[in-house]
Amino acid sequence: MEQKSTHLRLPHSTLRHLSAPSPSASPPSLPPSPSPQMEEFSPSDLKQLIQSATDFAYSPVAHSEAAVKEFLGRFPLPVIISALQTQADVPEVEPALVPCLERIFETKYAASLIPHYMPFLQVGLRAESQVVRCLACKTVSCLFENFDDSFVSPAQDERTAAASMDAILNFARSLEGIAVIFPADNNEGTSLRNLAAKTSPLGRVRILALIVKLFSLSHEVASVISTTNLLSLFETEVSSTSDTLVTLTVLELLYEMAEIQHSAEFLSKTTLLQLLSSIISTSAESILRSRALMISGRMLSTENDFKFVDESSVRTVISATEDRLRAVETVDQDECESAIEALGQIGSSTHGADLLFSSLPSAIRFVIHAAFDNQRRGKQLAALHAVGNIIGEARPESGKMLSPDHEENLRQFIYETASNSSKLTPSGLFLSLLQQDSEIRLAGYRLVTGLAARPWFLMEICSRQEIINIVTDPYIESMKISMEARHKCCQAIYDALAVSTRLGTDPALARIAVKLQEALKRGPYLARKHAEATPTVMTEQRF
Repeated sequence: MEQKSTHLRLPHSTLRHLSAPSPSASPPSLPPSPSPQMEEFSPSDLKQLIQSATDFAYSPVAHSEAAVKEFLGRFPLPVIISALQTQADVPEVEPALVPCLERIFETKYAASLIPHYMPFLQVGLRAESQVVRCLACKTVSCLFENFDDSFVSPAQDERTAAASMDAILNFARSLEGIAVIFPADNNEGTSLRNLAAKTSPLGRVRILALIVKLFSLSHEVASVISTTNLLSLFETEVSSTSDTLVTLTVLELLYEMAEIQHSAEFLSKTTLLQLLSSIISTSAESILRSRALMISGRMLSTENDFKFVDESSVRTVISATEDRLRAVETVDQDECESAIEALGQIGSSTHGADLLFSSLPSAIRFVIHAAFDNQRRGKQLAALHAVGNIIGEARPESGKMLSPDHEENLRQFIYETASNSSKLTPSGLFLSLLQQDSEIRLAGYRLVTGLAARPWFLMEICSRQEIINIVTDPYIESMKISMEARHKCCQAIYDALAVSTRLGTDPALARIAVKLQEALKRGPYLARKHAEATPTVMTEQRF
């Protein structure tokens, strides 16, 4: 007698769209909203599925990975999900399929497939059925519990981890998802703190990367992360000295977090800034000190940052940064540049620039001197852009100027630097900058743009016709960013001249203003007044 097949029979069109993922290959994403019609499930097929699912769900024996694979070989996951979605009006469907799926997803094999069936879970969280919503939550819990670097083969590791992260991020966009991902009880399977405690170093790094991504989603999610004390996981890893590579990776994640708009409000509640200062001062690894410098600068780069950060912590960072400048000036060039860039980041805001001048004016003097030191190009470029930040090139007009005392300090430092050079005057210093290659010239435009609002500097640059010729030359720049910087520089000088009381009494200044205005009318890119295509006429070649 021929034995009857135990496999569920579905039309070829349904199987083609709902084929189960192969264990040896990357599972395909579930197609959006598969909707087989009622007639696609014959009564006998549906009865067979319900009976087998019931037997599987209520079996008193724990199912092995092999048993789950065998069951999914007979009843592929897409088929079970499709039946649950489209046959919900059949009374026996939910009581059979929901507990069956719960037991399936308890295994590591099935949990590795979850990221590829996210449309089902997203719909499940919003389902009318309480049983289905509960299933979706438990499935996410299974995904978290197996969020480890050991539950898939090495070849699929990164791919599966990325899919899992994307799946969790999608959940966090809803209130239901937030409640599942951040449970009140840390003993829950979805507790990220609980997962981090029992996973490998690679697993912890992935969890921290996930926290950064979740943190960036919204202020609300970031607040939940802060409230649940998940940021302390970063403190633990940053303060650890057991694995330099892991610490460096965590610092990279922290830098990414510091760039998020609402980060200052929450990072200021941690000890991370103090830990970074400690790394800058005491770490034996130059690469760790460099990253700590960059992160500290990034965490203190906007006016908003200073609303939340304790001023004493900022002064500690500035002091540690200057100490590294003195220590590494002749030792580690990359670290020196990182320290200069960090000071420039801190000085990007008016509050930060004033704090630099009041805390350690010697650090500002060092950076200004370095900006005109042609001996080390990388250090000079870093210093030029740092000075551009401190003098307010990127700040609005209302926040460009510093306090009167600090403005005077700035003027003295620039004149002091000029007098100690072969150029003797600030105008000579800046002319030499604008006569160098395009990269240095770009930084020079930034400095002139930021300083032009100071009357003493305006007179300096207007005293050198060569400077005016360079900033009004429509042919000197070939790169878009440099063209725009030159045009912005023109605008800054013209705006400062327009409000100068000397413009009406000094014919030389009036001529400069006219020349600047003509350059501004051309715009940043229009080098020729009448540029048009011309045909090329040539004799036809004969063979």
